[in-house]
Amino acid sequence: MGGSRGAESPSARFNLATALVDSHVAAGRGDRPAIRSAGTTLTYADVALAMNRAGNALRSLGIEPEQRVALLLHDSLEFVAAFLGAVKIGAIPVTLSTLLTSRDYEYHLTDSRARVVVVDAALYPRIAEVGKDLRHLRRVVVAGPAAPAGTVSLAEIAAEASDQLDPEPTTADNMCFWQYSSGTTGAPKAVVHLQARAVTPAELHGRHVVGMTSTDRVFSVAKLFFSYGLNNSLVIPLRHGATSILVATRPEPQAVFATIATERPTVFYSVPTSYAALLAAAEEGAECDLSSVRVCISAGEALPKPVFERWKARFGLEILDGIGSTEIGYIAISNVAGRARPGTSGQVIPGYEATVVDSTGASSREDEIGDLMVRGPSTALGYWNNLTATKHAFRGEWIFTGDRYSVSAEGYYTYHGRSDDLLKVGGAWVSPLEVESALLEHAAVLECAVVGREDAKGLVKPSAFVVLKRGSASDSLAEELRTFVKNRLAPYKYPRWIEFVPELPKTSTGKIQRFKLRSR
Repeated sequence: MGGSRGAESPSARFNLATALVDSHVAAGRGDRPAIRSAGTTLTYADVALAMNRAGNALRSLGIEPEQRVALLLHDSLEFVAAFLGAVKIGAIPVTLSTLLTSRDYEYHLTDSRARVVVVDAALYPRIAEVGKDLRHLRRVVVAGPAAPAGTVSLAEIAAEASDQLDPEPTTADNMCFWQYSSGTTGAPKAVVHLQARAVTPAELHGRHVVGMTSTDRVFSVAKLFFSYGLNNSLVIPLRHGATSILVATRPEPQAVFATIATERPTVFYSVPTSYAALLAAAEEGAECDLSSVRVCISAGEALPKPVFERWKARFGLEILDGIGSTEIGYIAISNVAGRARPGTSGQVIPGYEATVVDSTGASSREDEIGDLMVRGPSTALGYWNNLTATKHAFRGEWIFTGDRYSVSAEGYYTYHGRSDDLLKVGGAWVSPLEVESALLEHAAVLECAVVGREDAKGLVKPSAFVVLKRGSASDSLAEELRTFVKNRLAPYKYPRWIEFVPELPKTSTGKIQRFKLRSR
C-alpha cells in the first residue's frame, strides 16, 4: 500500500499516564499529595518519578508498545508505578485479580499473551506453578523484599532505571489497558480499553456525581485490579489532583472502619456486599466514625433498598448506587445526592445515553422490563480474541449490558437481574432482587441470593440461599423467613425453599455467581 511513512494518525495524541500525573507536575502541582499507602505519602512528583523508573525498567526487559504486561499486585505504589509506567511507554497493562488460582492465571496469561508478569512476592507461588509452561511469557518480575531464583526484582531494576521518560506518542484511539470481565456466567474475557476513553469516567461520574476536587481524599474498598476500583483509586482522583488512599489488605469491616478513622477520607467507594458487612459490624458495636465522609458510592451489583435505608439511618449518609460495567468503562447511570431513590440505579449521567429494549429491539414502555443498552465516551473497543462475544455485546456504539431493567417516567432505572436471572412463576415474571430485598429486611439475614428451582411438577419457583448474621439455621427460622416475605410481596413471589449457607459463591470482584447456585 502507498502512503507516507511518517503520516500522522487522524486521532489526536493522548497518553493516560501523562494526563493523570505529568500534567499536574507541569502545572506546578507536583508537591500535592497523590497517594497514601502504608502510612507513607507520595506527591504527584514522587509518583511521576516512580512511574518513569517503572516504564524504563519494563523497556530494559524488552517490552515494546502494545505488548502486554500482566499485573498481579495488591493495591500499592508498585501497582500504580507499574500500571502507569507501562501505559507511558505504550505497553498494555493487564490487571489481574489477586484472589484467583494458578489455573486461572495460566488462562489469563495464555489468553493475553503477556510477555512480562509483575507479581507481588506473596502471590508468586501461584505463578511459579504455571509460568515455565507459558509460550509467550518471557520474564517474571517480583515486587517484594527478595526475588526468588529465576525472577527479576522490581525494586532493583527500577532503582537502576532513569527517572526521566518521554511518553510514547500514543493517540487517543490506541489501546491503553485490558481488564478481564469478572466471569459471572463463564470464562472471563479481556476488555480492551482505549487511551482517551479511559479518562472520561473522571470527567463524567467524577464531576457530575461525586463533585471531585483536589481537596478530596478518596478511599475505595474495591481494589485496583478491576474496573470499578481502578477508576475509584487511580483515574478519577488523579485526574482531579486529589489524594488516593491505598490499602493492600482484605477489606474486613474492622479494617475498613480503622482506615476511615485514621485516613479521614471524604469520598468512600464500596460495593453492596461490603456495605452490608459494615452495617452488620456497626450494629454489633464496632467502632466507626464516618464524620469525614461527604459522599458514599456503590456499584458492582444493585444496592438493596434496606441497606440504603439502614446506612442512612445510622450514618446520615446516602449511598449513591449506580450501574456500569467493565465494557462501559465505569458507571453510566447513578443516583445523585439530594435526589437518590433507594432501590433504583438512578438516572443517566450527562454524557451517556441509555435505553431499555424488548426482544425485538424496540424501546420498552414505561416501567416495562427489558434489556438495558448503554452508549457513551468511555466504552471499550471490544473483547480481545473473541469475535462472537464482541458481536453480542458491542452493537455499534451501544453496549448490550445483559442486565434487565425498567425505567420510570422520571427517568429512574430499576434493576431486575441479569438476562438469565428472571423467573417466570405462575405465568408472571419475578425479579430475584425483589425477593432478596425483602429477605434482607429481616434482622437475621446478612446476605442472600434467589434463583429458580423446579418443583416436583417441573414448575419453576423461587429458591433462596441465605447467610445469617445472627441466630442458628433451623426449620422454624426458614418458615419465619417465608412468612416474612409473604407479608411484603405478592404471595407467588415467596421462596419455596430456603437453604442456609456459610457464604455465597462470588467472583473476585464480589458479584454473586448465581449460575453456581442454579447448578445445585
